[in-house]
Amino acid sequence: MDGKAGFDGTADFDSAQRLMTRFTAQLTTQLDRLGAHGVRRGRRDRPPTLVAVAHGSRDPEALSTVTALLDRVRALRPGLPVRLGHIELNRPLLSDALAALRGEVVLVPLLLSRGYHIKRDIPDAVAAAPHLTARIAAPLGPDPLLAEALDARLAEAGWRAAAPYRAAPHRAAPHRAGVVLAAAGSRDPDAAADTARTAALLGARLGGVPVLPGYASGSGPTVPEAVRALAALGRDRIAVASYFTAPGRFATQCANAAPGVAAAPLGAHPAVARLVLRRYEQALASAPLPHPAATVGV
Repeated sequence: MDGKAGFDGTADFDSAQRLMTRFTAQLTTQLDRLGAHGVRRGRRDRPPTLVAVAHGSRDPEALSTVTALLDRVRALRPGLPVRLGHIELNRPLLSDALAALRGEVVLVPLLLSRGYHIKRDIPDAVAAAPHLTARIAAPLGPDPLLAEALDARLAEAGWRAAAPYRAAPHRAAPHRAGVVLAAAGSRDPDAAADTARTAALLGARLGGVPVLPGYASGSGPTVPEAVRALAALGRDRIAVASYFTAPGRFATQCANAAPGVAAAPLGAHPAVARLVLRRYEQALASAPLPHPAATVGV
């Protein structure tokens, strides 16, 4: 070493400084690749695909309604890959949608309560796609965002015009109004509990108006039976809220049983789109399912 350069340690200091600068640059590059959560950015630049799982229907309006809902989801979260799969009746079927994907996916059921599709059909589809790292979100209901959407659909259907109310113009006077929450129905007690919870949330949002579930299938009560129960309580302004994601045979059947106002299905209401993303984020916080998937963490 040059004696002059080494006399005051300048050369050694400069070498150490260059080494530290190089080390810091390399460390910064590695941290940038890992990202905020210790996952390589190459794998997280593209978030897990949201696979919306619809039931499917022969009604041509069902597919267009679900498509509009997912368009709204994409508008709320640009860059999030969103795909659609159906349990039956419409394409793409869920099995085909999953077969075409790779990497991480989060299945978000566009279903409103727990039941056979949630507990068996969707996990079975995941088990048949072991090439994927999958999570399954909870069904959309119950949730206050659904009560918000149901309230809005009632107002759109004429609840406001039929029953003016000074404090809230779109709601009937509480002592005369009643609402039937029309749902598909299931023999699974968990499904009935979920629907009853949504009825309670909607009743609270409507200012104490009684809301009774009525079902198109399952163990009942039917929509006409729920209407009669409300009438027996002295409610003569009875509306039917359509607790369906999209139009279909059951939704039409329930609307035809309404004595007055019959609201449209939830459809592409903004609150439903926000709820789809909420379920996606909630599922991301859980561990991926093992294969084969036997249960759903709901």
